[in-house]
Amino acid sequence: MEPKFSFYLHYLRQDIPAGLVVFLVAMPLCLGIALASGAPMFSGLIAGMVGGLVVAWASGSQLSVSGPAAGLTVIVLHAIEQMGLKPFLLSVALAGLMQLALGFLKAGVIGAYFPAAVIKGMLAAIGLILILKQIPHAVGYDSGYEADEGYAQSDATSTLADIPSALEAISPGATLVSAVSLLILILWETPLVKKRAWLKLVPGPLVAVLWGAGFNLASRARYPDWAISPEHLVNLPLLTSAGEFFGQFTLPDFSAWNNPAVWTVAGTLAIVASLETLLSLEAVDKLDPLKRVAPTNRELKAQGLGNLLSGLLGGLPITAVIVRSSANINAGGHTKISCFLHGVLLLVSVLFFASALNLIPLACLAAILLQTGYKLAKPSLFKELYGKGWNQFLPFAVTVVAILVTDLLKGMAVGMLFGLFFVMRANFHAALTLTQDGRNFLLRMHKDVSFLNKALLRSMLERVTPGAYLIVDGSRARFVDQDILETIDDFLRSAPEDGVTVELKNINGISGTFRPELQESWT
Repeated sequence: MEPKFSFYLHYLRQDIPAGLVVFLVAMPLCLGIALASGAPMFSGLIAGMVGGLVVAWASGSQLSVSGPAAGLTVIVLHAIEQMGLKPFLLSVALAGLMQLALGFLKAGVIGAYFPAAVIKGMLAAIGLILILKQIPHAVGYDSGYEADEGYAQSDATSTLADIPSALEAISPGATLVSAVSLLILILWETPLVKKRAWLKLVPGPLVAVLWGAGFNLASRARYPDWAISPEHLVNLPLLTSAGEFFGQFTLPDFSAWNNPAVWTVAGTLAIVASLETLLSLEAVDKLDPLKRVAPTNRELKAQGLGNLLSGLLGGLPITAVIVRSSANINAGGHTKISCFLHGVLLLVSVLFFASALNLIPLACLAAILLQTGYKLAKPSLFKELYGKGWNQFLPFAVTVVAILVTDLLKGMAVGMLFGLFFVMRANFHAALTLTQDGRNFLLRMHKDVSFLNKALLRSMLERVTPGAYLIVDGSRARFVDQDILETIDDFLRSAPEDGVTVELKNINGISGTFRPELQESWT
Protein backbone atom coordinates (compact mmCIF):
# COMPACT_ATOMS: atom_id res chain seq x y z
CA MET A 1 0.00 0.00 0.00
CA GLU A 2 1.32 3.43 -0.99
CA PRO A 3 2.05 5.75 1.97
CA LYS A 4 -0.22 8.74 2.54
CA PHE A 5 0.67 12.24 1.42
CA SER A 6 1.43 13.23 5.01
CA PHE A 7 4.16 10.56 5.10
CA TYR A 8 6.05 12.30 2.28
CA LEU A 9 5.58 15.72 3.89
CA HIS A 10 6.96 14.41 7.17
CA TYR A 11 10.33 13.53 5.61
CA LEU A 12 10.50 16.42 3.13
CA ARG A 13 13.29 18.17 5.06
CA GLN A 14 15.53 15.11 4.70
CA ASP A 15 14.47 14.21 1.15
CA ILE A 16 15.19 17.56 -0.51
CA PRO A 17 18.94 17.67 0.33
CA ALA A 18 19.17 13.92 -0.40
CA GLY A 19 17.64 14.51 -3.85
CA LEU A 20 20.23 17.20 -4.54
CA VAL A 21 23.06 14.84 -3.55
CA VAL A 22 21.66 12.05 -5.76
CA PHE A 23 21.46 14.50 -8.69
CA LEU A 24 25.08 15.55 -8.19
CA VAL A 25 26.16 11.89 -8.17
CA ALA A 26 23.86 10.85 -11.02
CA MET A 27 24.60 13.64 -13.49
CA PRO A 28 28.26 12.75 -14.19
CA LEU A 29 27.37 9.04 -14.12
CA CYS A 30 24.61 9.51 -16.72
CA LEU A 31 27.06 11.31 -18.98
CA GLY A 32 29.88 8.87 -18.28
CA ILE A 33 27.81 5.73 -18.90
CA ALA A 34 26.58 7.20 -22.19
CA LEU A 35 30.22 7.81 -23.09
CA ALA A 36 31.19 4.25 -22.19
CA SER A 37 28.21 2.88 -24.14
CA GLY A 38 29.05 4.66 -27.39
CA ALA A 39 25.70 6.47 -27.22
CA PRO A 40 24.83 10.20 -27.41
CA MET A 41 25.29 11.99 -24.09
CA PHE A 42 21.65 13.06 -24.19
CA SER A 43 20.61 9.38 -24.14
CA GLY A 44 22.19 8.94 -20.71
CA LEU A 45 20.36 11.98 -19.37
CA ILE A 46 17.03 10.76 -20.82
CA ALA A 47 17.47 7.47 -18.97
CA GLY A 48 18.26 9.34 -15.75
CA MET A 49 15.20 11.56 -16.13
CA VAL A 50 12.88 8.61 -16.82
CA GLY A 51 14.35 6.79 -13.83
CA GLY A 52 13.67 9.75 -11.55
CA LEU A 53 10.42 11.11 -12.90
CA VAL A 54 8.61 7.86 -13.78
CA VAL A 55 10.21 4.75 -12.27
CA ALA A 56 10.46 6.35 -8.81
CA TRP A 57 6.65 6.48 -8.54
CA ALA A 58 5.98 3.16 -10.29
CA SER A 59 8.40 1.30 -8.00
CA GLY A 60 7.41 -0.12 -4.64
CA SER A 61 10.77 0.90 -3.15
CA GLN A 62 11.02 4.20 -1.31
CA LEU A 63 14.79 4.51 -1.61
CA SER A 64 15.91 2.77 -4.80
CA VAL A 65 17.21 5.08 -7.54
CA SER A 66 16.98 4.01 -11.19
CA GLY A 67 18.95 5.19 -14.20
CA PRO A 68 21.55 4.09 -16.76
CA ALA A 69 23.77 1.36 -15.31
CA ALA A 70 27.46 0.61 -15.80
CA GLY A 71 26.56 -3.09 -15.82
CA LEU A 72 24.85 -2.73 -19.21
CA THR A 73 27.56 -0.75 -21.01
CA VAL A 74 29.09 -3.79 -22.72
CA ILE A 75 25.73 -4.93 -24.14
CA VAL A 76 24.84 -1.41 -25.27
CA LEU A 77 28.23 -0.75 -26.86
CA HIS A 78 28.20 -3.92 -28.96
CA ALA A 79 24.51 -3.57 -29.86
CA ILE A 80 24.88 0.00 -31.14
CA GLU A 81 28.00 -1.00 -33.08
CA GLN A 82 26.16 -3.98 -34.60
CA MET A 83 22.75 -2.44 -35.34
CA GLY A 84 22.96 1.33 -35.02
CA LEU A 85 21.23 3.54 -32.46
CA LYS A 86 17.61 3.47 -33.66
CA PRO A 87 17.23 -0.34 -33.93
CA PHE A 88 18.91 -0.57 -30.53
CA LEU A 89 16.29 1.77 -29.06
CA LEU A 90 13.65 -0.67 -30.29
CA SER A 91 15.50 -3.40 -28.36
CA VAL A 92 15.33 -1.26 -25.21
CA ALA A 93 11.57 -0.74 -25.62
CA LEU A 94 11.03 -4.48 -26.26
CA ALA A 95 13.15 -5.31 -23.20
CA GLY A 96 10.77 -3.09 -21.21
CA LEU A 97 7.78 -5.05 -22.47
CA MET A 98 9.53 -8.30 -21.52
CA GLN A 99 10.18 -6.99 -18.01
CA LEU A 100 6.53 -5.96 -17.69
CA ALA A 101 5.54 -9.50 -18.67
CA LEU A 102 8.00 -10.94 -16.11
CA GLY A 103 6.44 -8.73 -13.44
CA PHE A 104 2.90 -9.86 -14.24
CA LEU A 105 4.11 -13.49 -14.33
CA LYS A 106 5.49 -12.94 -10.80
CA ALA A 107 9.05 -13.74 -11.86
CA GLY A 108 10.56 -11.54 -9.15
CA VAL A 109 12.26 -14.59 -7.66
CA ILE A 110 14.35 -15.06 -10.82
CA GLY A 111 17.44 -13.62 -9.16
CA ALA A 112 17.53 -16.48 -6.67
CA TYR A 113 18.16 -19.01 -9.47
CA PHE A 114 21.43 -17.51 -10.70
CA PRO A 115 24.56 -18.56 -8.76
CA ALA A 116 26.02 -15.61 -6.86
CA ALA A 117 29.52 -16.48 -8.12
CA VAL A 118 28.37 -16.11 -11.74
CA ILE A 119 26.67 -12.75 -11.04
CA LYS A 120 29.83 -11.49 -9.32
CA GLY A 121 31.90 -12.75 -12.26
CA MET A 122 29.68 -10.84 -14.68
CA LEU A 123 30.07 -7.61 -12.71
CA ALA A 124 33.83 -8.10 -12.33
CA ALA A 125 34.22 -8.64 -16.09
CA ILE A 126 32.19 -5.51 -16.79
CA GLY A 127 34.44 -3.63 -14.38
CA LEU A 128 37.58 -4.78 -16.20
CA ILE A 129 36.09 -3.85 -19.59
CA LEU A 130 35.09 -0.42 -18.25
CA ILE A 131 38.68 0.18 -17.16
CA LEU A 132 40.07 -0.86 -20.54
CA LYS A 133 37.53 1.19 -22.50
CA GLN A 134 38.10 4.40 -20.56
CA ILE A 135 41.89 4.56 -20.85
CA PRO A 136 41.78 6.47 -24.20
CA HIS A 137 39.47 9.13 -22.75
CA ALA A 138 41.51 9.31 -19.56
CA VAL A 139 44.68 10.14 -21.51
CA GLY A 140 42.98 12.23 -24.23
CA TYR A 141 43.81 9.80 -27.06
CA ASP A 142 44.55 12.25 -29.88
CA SER A 143 45.64 10.22 -32.90
CA GLY A 144 42.38 11.44 -34.42
CA TYR A 145 38.81 11.55 -33.19
CA GLU A 146 37.74 8.82 -35.62
CA ALA A 147 40.44 6.52 -34.25
CA ASP A 148 39.26 7.30 -30.73
CA GLU A 149 35.69 6.33 -31.63
CA GLY A 150 36.85 3.13 -33.30
CA TYR A 151 38.88 2.26 -30.24
CA ALA A 152 35.85 2.74 -28.01
CA GLN A 153 33.83 0.29 -30.07
CA SER A 154 36.39 -2.53 -30.29
CA ASP A 155 36.10 -5.70 -28.23
CA ALA A 156 37.95 -6.32 -24.99
CA THR A 157 40.81 -8.30 -26.57
CA SER A 158 41.62 -5.70 -29.22
CA THR A 159 41.17 -2.94 -26.64
CA LEU A 160 43.94 -4.49 -24.57
CA ALA A 161 46.17 -4.72 -27.65
CA ASP A 162 45.48 -1.09 -28.61
CA ILE A 163 46.39 0.43 -25.24
CA PRO A 164 50.07 1.00 -26.23
CA SER A 165 48.87 3.04 -29.25
CA ALA A 166 46.70 5.17 -26.98
CA LEU A 167 49.59 5.83 -24.64
CA GLU A 168 51.73 7.04 -27.55
CA ALA A 169 49.19 9.77 -28.41
CA ILE A 170 48.29 11.11 -24.99
CA SER A 171 47.15 14.65 -24.28
CA PRO A 172 48.98 16.10 -21.25
CA GLY A 173 45.99 18.23 -20.23
CA ALA A 174 43.50 15.35 -20.29
CA THR A 175 45.95 13.07 -18.49
CA LEU A 176 46.45 15.64 -15.73
CA VAL A 177 42.67 16.10 -15.38
CA SER A 178 42.00 12.36 -15.11
CA ALA A 179 44.93 11.79 -12.70
CA VAL A 180 43.80 14.55 -10.32
CA SER A 181 40.17 13.44 -10.66
CA LEU A 182 41.17 9.92 -9.61
CA LEU A 183 43.08 11.31 -6.63
CA ILE A 184 39.99 13.32 -5.62
CA LEU A 185 37.74 10.24 -5.89
CA ILE A 186 40.20 8.15 -3.86
CA LEU A 187 40.51 10.90 -1.24
CA TRP A 188 36.71 11.06 -0.92
CA GLU A 189 36.69 7.37 0.07
CA THR A 190 39.10 7.90 2.98
CA PRO A 191 38.19 8.50 6.64
CA LEU A 192 39.75 11.98 6.32
CA VAL A 193 36.71 13.09 4.29
CA LYS A 194 34.08 10.72 5.68
CA LYS A 195 34.62 11.99 9.22
CA ARG A 196 33.73 15.56 8.19
CA ALA A 197 29.98 16.01 7.82
CA TRP A 198 30.22 19.08 5.56
CA LEU A 199 32.52 17.25 3.12
CA LYS A 200 30.29 14.16 3.11
CA LEU A 201 27.48 16.29 1.72
CA VAL A 202 29.56 17.06 -1.40
CA PRO A 203 29.88 13.98 -3.66
CA GLY A 204 33.36 13.09 -4.90
CA PRO A 205 32.27 12.87 -8.56
CA LEU A 206 30.96 16.43 -8.39
CA VAL A 207 34.29 17.70 -7.03
CA ALA A 208 36.10 15.85 -9.84
CA VAL A 209 33.80 17.41 -12.44
CA LEU A 210 34.26 20.92 -10.99
CA TRP A 211 38.03 20.43 -11.03
CA GLY A 212 37.97 19.34 -14.68
CA ALA A 213 35.74 22.20 -15.80
CA GLY A 214 37.86 24.71 -13.86
CA PHE A 215 41.09 23.38 -15.39
CA ASN A 216 39.52 23.53 -18.84
CA LEU A 217 38.62 27.22 -18.41
CA ALA A 218 42.01 28.14 -16.90
CA SER A 219 44.04 26.31 -19.55
CA ARG A 220 42.13 27.99 -22.37
CA ALA A 221 42.90 31.40 -20.92
CA ARG A 222 46.50 30.96 -19.78
CA TYR A 223 48.02 27.64 -20.93
CA PRO A 224 46.70 26.83 -24.41
CA ASP A 225 49.24 23.98 -24.86
CA TRP A 226 47.51 22.17 -21.99
CA ALA A 227 43.99 22.97 -23.17
CA ILE A 228 41.67 20.05 -23.87
CA SER A 229 40.42 19.85 -27.46
CA PRO A 230 36.65 20.25 -28.05
CA GLU A 231 36.13 16.63 -29.13
CA HIS A 232 37.27 15.54 -25.67
CA LEU A 233 34.57 17.59 -23.90
CA VAL A 234 30.93 16.83 -23.16
CA ASN A 235 28.89 17.91 -26.17
CA LEU A 236 25.23 18.53 -25.30
CA PRO A 237 23.01 20.61 -27.60
CA LEU A 238 22.29 24.15 -26.40
CA LEU A 239 18.50 24.38 -26.20
CA THR A 240 16.78 27.72 -26.63
CA SER A 241 13.17 26.60 -27.03
CA ALA A 242 10.76 23.82 -26.15
CA GLY A 243 10.83 22.72 -29.81
CA GLU A 244 14.60 22.22 -29.69
CA PHE A 245 14.26 20.27 -26.46
CA PHE A 246 11.70 17.84 -27.87
CA GLY A 247 13.76 17.61 -31.05
CA GLN A 248 16.54 15.89 -29.09
CA PHE A 249 14.41 12.82 -28.43
CA THR A 250 14.93 9.96 -30.89
CA LEU A 251 12.27 7.45 -31.93
CA PRO A 252 13.24 3.81 -32.42
CA ASP A 253 13.34 2.24 -35.86
CA PHE A 254 10.12 0.22 -35.69
CA SER A 255 10.83 -1.33 -39.10
CA ALA A 256 13.64 -3.35 -37.47
CA TRP A 257 11.15 -5.51 -35.52
CA ASN A 258 11.92 -8.49 -37.81
CA ASN A 259 15.68 -8.28 -37.19
CA PRO A 260 16.67 -11.30 -35.01
CA ALA A 261 19.50 -9.28 -33.45
CA VAL A 262 16.96 -6.77 -32.09
CA TRP A 263 15.14 -9.53 -30.20
CA THR A 264 18.38 -11.13 -28.99
CA VAL A 265 19.60 -7.83 -27.55
CA ALA A 266 16.15 -7.17 -26.04
CA GLY A 267 16.13 -10.55 -24.29
CA THR A 268 19.67 -10.04 -23.01
CA LEU A 269 18.83 -6.57 -21.69
CA ALA A 270 15.64 -7.83 -20.02
CA ILE A 271 17.47 -10.64 -18.20
CA VAL A 272 20.61 -8.74 -17.18
CA ALA A 273 18.72 -5.55 -16.24
CA SER A 274 16.21 -7.55 -14.17
CA LEU A 275 18.99 -9.40 -12.36
CA GLU A 276 20.93 -6.22 -11.62
CA THR A 277 17.72 -4.53 -10.42
CA LEU A 278 16.75 -7.39 -8.10
CA LEU A 279 20.27 -7.61 -6.64
CA SER A 280 20.33 -3.84 -6.10
CA LEU A 281 16.85 -3.92 -4.55
CA GLU A 282 17.93 -6.58 -2.08
CA ALA A 283 20.94 -4.48 -1.08
CA VAL A 284 18.82 -1.32 -0.69
CA ASP A 285 16.33 -3.14 1.55
CA LYS A 286 19.21 -4.12 3.83
CA LEU A 287 20.43 -0.51 4.00
CA ASP A 288 16.97 1.02 4.57
CA PRO A 289 16.96 2.57 8.08
CA LEU A 290 13.20 1.86 8.31
CA LYS A 291 13.74 -1.80 7.22
CA ARG A 292 11.08 -1.76 4.51
CA VAL A 293 10.94 -4.61 1.98
CA ALA A 294 10.17 -3.64 -1.61
CA PRO A 295 7.94 -5.98 -3.71
CA THR A 296 10.11 -7.56 -6.41
CA ASN A 297 7.33 -8.18 -8.95
CA ARG A 298 6.22 -4.55 -8.79
CA GLU A 299 9.85 -3.51 -9.27
CA LEU A 300 10.08 -5.56 -12.47
CA LYS A 301 6.91 -3.83 -13.75
CA ALA A 302 8.34 -0.41 -12.84
CA GLN A 303 11.63 -1.14 -14.60
CA GLY A 304 9.72 -2.47 -17.60
CA LEU A 305 7.70 0.74 -17.83
CA GLY A 306 10.91 2.77 -17.50
CA ASN A 307 12.74 0.88 -20.24
CA LEU A 308 9.72 1.03 -22.53
CA LEU A 309 9.58 4.84 -22.18
CA SER A 310 13.36 5.27 -22.31
CA GLY A 311 13.58 3.26 -25.53
CA LEU A 312 10.72 5.19 -27.12
CA LEU A 313 12.32 8.53 -26.19
CA GLY A 314 15.90 7.71 -27.23
CA GLY A 315 17.38 6.85 -23.83
CA LEU A 316 19.70 4.14 -22.55
CA PRO A 317 18.36 1.05 -20.74
CA ILE A 318 17.53 1.51 -17.07
CA THR A 319 18.08 -0.53 -13.92
CA ALA A 320 17.94 0.11 -10.20
CA VAL A 321 21.49 1.17 -9.34
CA ILE A 322 23.18 0.61 -6.00
CA VAL A 323 25.69 3.53 -6.20
CA ARG A 324 22.99 6.21 -6.51
CA SER A 325 20.67 4.36 -4.12
CA SER A 326 23.44 4.19 -1.50
CA ALA A 327 24.13 7.90 -1.97
CA ASN A 328 20.41 8.54 -1.42
CA ILE A 329 20.38 6.58 1.85
CA ASN A 330 23.66 8.05 3.10
CA ALA A 331 22.36 11.57 2.41
CA GLY A 332 19.32 10.92 4.60
CA GLY A 333 16.68 10.10 1.98
CA HIS A 334 13.55 8.44 3.37
CA THR A 335 10.95 8.49 0.58
CA LYS A 336 10.50 8.56 -3.20
CA ILE A 337 10.62 12.36 -3.15
CA SER A 338 14.44 12.35 -3.16
CA CYS A 339 14.62 10.14 -6.26
CA PHE A 340 11.90 12.16 -8.00
CA LEU A 341 13.69 15.42 -7.19
CA HIS A 342 16.92 14.12 -8.73
CA GLY A 343 14.98 13.50 -11.96
CA VAL A 344 13.56 17.02 -11.87
CA LEU A 345 17.06 18.48 -11.40
CA LEU A 346 18.40 16.44 -14.33
CA LEU A 347 15.63 17.90 -16.50
CA VAL A 348 16.37 21.44 -15.32
CA SER A 349 20.11 21.03 -15.94
CA VAL A 350 19.47 19.91 -19.54
CA LEU A 351 17.10 22.83 -20.20
CA PHE A 352 19.09 25.65 -18.62
CA PHE A 353 22.69 24.57 -17.90
CA ALA A 354 23.83 22.69 -21.01
CA SER A 355 26.52 25.30 -21.71
CA ALA A 356 28.02 24.69 -18.26
CA LEU A 357 27.89 20.92 -18.73
CA ASN A 358 29.75 21.28 -22.03
CA LEU A 359 32.79 22.55 -20.12
CA ILE A 360 33.29 19.10 -18.55
CA PRO A 361 36.23 17.12 -20.00
CA LEU A 362 35.57 13.48 -20.90
CA ALA A 363 38.71 12.73 -18.86
CA CYS A 364 36.70 13.56 -15.68
CA LEU A 365 33.97 11.13 -16.63
CA ALA A 366 36.59 8.53 -17.56
CA ALA A 367 38.11 8.84 -14.07
CA ILE A 368 34.68 8.29 -12.49
CA LEU A 369 34.15 5.19 -14.64
CA LEU A 370 37.66 3.92 -13.88
CA GLN A 371 36.79 4.07 -10.19
CA THR A 372 33.45 2.37 -10.89
CA GLY A 373 35.24 -0.37 -12.82
CA TYR A 374 37.71 -0.86 -9.97
CA LYS A 375 34.88 -1.22 -7.46
CA LEU A 376 33.26 -3.89 -9.64
CA ALA A 377 36.52 -5.80 -10.12
CA LYS A 378 38.56 -4.97 -7.03
CA PRO A 379 41.29 -7.49 -6.09
CA SER A 380 39.63 -8.19 -2.72
CA LEU A 381 36.67 -9.69 -4.61
CA PHE A 382 38.93 -12.22 -6.34
CA LYS A 383 40.59 -12.99 -3.01
CA GLU A 384 37.21 -13.43 -1.30
CA LEU A 385 35.93 -15.88 -3.94
CA TYR A 386 39.21 -17.80 -3.87
CA GLY A 387 38.93 -18.13 -0.11
CA LYS A 388 35.49 -19.71 -0.47
CA GLY A 389 36.89 -22.67 -2.39
CA TRP A 390 36.96 -23.91 -5.96
CA ASN A 391 33.19 -24.43 -6.06
CA GLN A 392 32.82 -20.64 -5.87
CA PHE A 393 36.05 -19.41 -7.46
CA LEU A 394 36.03 -21.47 -10.68
CA PRO A 395 32.53 -20.42 -11.87
CA PHE A 396 33.48 -16.81 -10.99
CA ALA A 397 36.83 -16.92 -12.82
CA VAL A 398 35.44 -18.79 -15.84
CA THR A 399 32.64 -16.22 -16.17
CA VAL A 400 35.14 -13.34 -16.10
CA VAL A 401 37.43 -14.91 -18.72
CA ALA A 402 34.55 -16.06 -20.95
CA ILE A 403 33.01 -12.56 -21.04
CA LEU A 404 36.38 -10.94 -21.78
CA VAL A 405 37.16 -13.25 -24.72
CA THR A 406 33.60 -13.51 -26.15
CA ASP A 407 30.74 -11.26 -25.09
CA LEU A 408 28.45 -10.80 -22.11
CA LEU A 409 25.70 -13.23 -23.19
CA LYS A 410 28.03 -16.09 -24.17
CA GLY A 411 30.20 -15.51 -21.13
CA MET A 412 27.18 -15.65 -18.82
CA ALA A 413 26.04 -18.88 -20.49
CA VAL A 414 29.46 -20.47 -19.97
CA GLY A 415 29.53 -19.26 -16.37
CA MET A 416 26.03 -20.65 -15.74
CA LEU A 417 27.07 -24.07 -17.08
CA PHE A 418 30.09 -24.12 -14.77
CA GLY A 419 27.98 -22.91 -11.87
CA LEU A 420 25.36 -25.60 -12.46
CA PHE A 421 28.09 -28.23 -12.74
CA PHE A 422 29.48 -27.35 -9.32
CA VAL A 423 26.01 -27.15 -7.79
CA MET A 424 25.19 -30.61 -9.15
CA ARG A 425 28.57 -31.91 -8.04
CA ALA A 426 27.99 -30.62 -4.51
CA ASN A 427 24.51 -32.17 -4.48
CA PHE A 428 25.92 -35.54 -5.61
CA HIS A 429 28.23 -35.63 -2.64
CA ALA A 430 25.54 -34.35 -0.30
CA ALA A 431 23.01 -36.97 -1.44
CA LEU A 432 25.18 -40.00 -0.60
CA THR A 433 27.87 -40.57 2.01
CA LEU A 434 29.95 -43.69 2.73
CA THR A 435 31.61 -44.20 6.10
CA GLN A 436 34.01 -47.07 6.92
CA ASP A 437 35.00 -48.50 10.31
CA GLY A 438 37.19 -51.56 9.81
CA ARG A 439 35.06 -54.13 7.95
CA ASN A 440 31.84 -52.22 8.67
CA PHE A 441 30.42 -49.76 6.12
CA LEU A 442 27.55 -47.28 6.38
CA LEU A 443 26.04 -45.97 3.14
CA ARG A 444 23.62 -43.19 4.02
CA MET A 445 21.16 -41.41 1.71
CA HIS A 446 20.25 -37.74 2.24
CA LYS A 447 17.39 -35.73 0.75
CA ASP A 448 16.51 -36.75 -2.82
CA VAL A 449 18.59 -39.46 -4.51
CA SER A 450 18.02 -39.35 -8.27
CA PHE A 451 19.40 -41.21 -11.27
CA LEU A 452 22.11 -38.54 -11.45
CA ASN A 453 23.62 -40.11 -8.32
CA LYS A 454 23.84 -43.60 -9.86
CA ALA A 455 27.49 -43.32 -10.90
CA LEU A 456 28.45 -42.05 -7.44
CA LEU A 457 26.50 -44.90 -5.79
CA ARG A 458 28.26 -47.51 -7.93
CA SER A 459 31.69 -46.09 -7.08
CA MET A 460 30.84 -46.22 -3.37
CA LEU A 461 29.59 -49.84 -3.57
CA GLU A 462 32.80 -50.82 -5.33
CA ARG A 463 34.73 -49.67 -2.24
CA VAL A 464 32.94 -52.22 -0.03
CA THR A 465 35.53 -54.96 0.68
CA PRO A 466 34.79 -58.75 0.57
CA GLY A 467 33.38 -60.17 3.81
CA ALA A 468 32.21 -56.73 4.96
CA TYR A 469 29.00 -55.76 6.75
CA LEU A 470 27.20 -52.96 4.85
CA ILE A 471 24.31 -50.89 6.17
CA VAL A 472 22.33 -48.97 3.51
CA ASP A 473 20.33 -46.34 5.41
CA GLY A 474 17.56 -44.53 3.53
CA SER A 475 15.69 -43.17 6.55
CA ARG A 476 16.81 -39.58 5.75
CA ALA A 477 15.90 -39.74 2.05
CA ARG A 478 12.67 -38.13 0.92
CA PHE A 479 12.83 -39.71 -2.53
CA VAL A 480 14.84 -42.60 -4.01
CA ASP A 481 14.80 -42.97 -7.78
CA GLN A 482 14.04 -46.39 -9.39
CA ASP A 483 17.50 -46.41 -11.01
CA ILE A 484 19.04 -46.22 -7.54
CA LEU A 485 16.86 -49.11 -6.32
CA GLU A 486 17.93 -51.23 -9.30
CA THR A 487 21.61 -50.46 -8.60
CA ILE A 488 21.16 -51.64 -4.99
CA ASP A 489 19.33 -54.73 -6.25
CA ASP A 490 22.22 -55.55 -8.59
CA PHE A 491 24.63 -55.23 -5.67
CA LEU A 492 22.48 -57.50 -3.49
CA ARG A 493 22.59 -60.18 -6.19
CA SER A 494 26.38 -60.02 -6.48
CA ALA A 495 27.17 -59.53 -2.77
CA PRO A 496 27.03 -63.28 -1.84
CA GLU A 497 29.99 -63.94 -4.13
CA ASP A 498 32.10 -61.62 -1.94
CA GLY A 499 30.56 -62.73 1.36
CA VAL A 500 29.09 -59.26 1.99
CA THR A 501 26.19 -58.95 4.45
CA VAL A 502 23.80 -56.12 3.58
CA GLU A 503 21.37 -54.52 6.02
CA LEU A 504 18.69 -52.27 4.55
CA LYS A 505 17.08 -49.53 6.64
CA ASN A 506 13.93 -48.00 5.17
CA ILE A 507 14.95 -48.25 1.52
CA ASN A 508 11.69 -47.60 -0.33
CA GLY A 509 9.86 -48.77 2.80
CA ILE A 510 11.87 -52.04 3.08
CA SER A 511 14.13 -52.98 5.97
CA GLY A 512 15.94 -56.25 6.60
CA THR A 513 19.28 -58.08 6.70
CA PHE A 514 20.50 -59.99 3.67
CA ARG A 515 23.19 -62.52 4.57
CA PRO A 516 25.33 -64.16 1.91
CA GLU A 517 23.79 -67.63 2.44
CA LEU A 518 20.19 -66.35 2.44
CA GLN A 519 20.16 -63.35 0.09
CA GLU A 520 17.45 -63.11 -2.53
CA SER A 521 16.17 -60.30 -4.68
CA TRP A 522 14.32 -57.72 -2.57
CA THR A 523 12.62 -55.59 -5.24
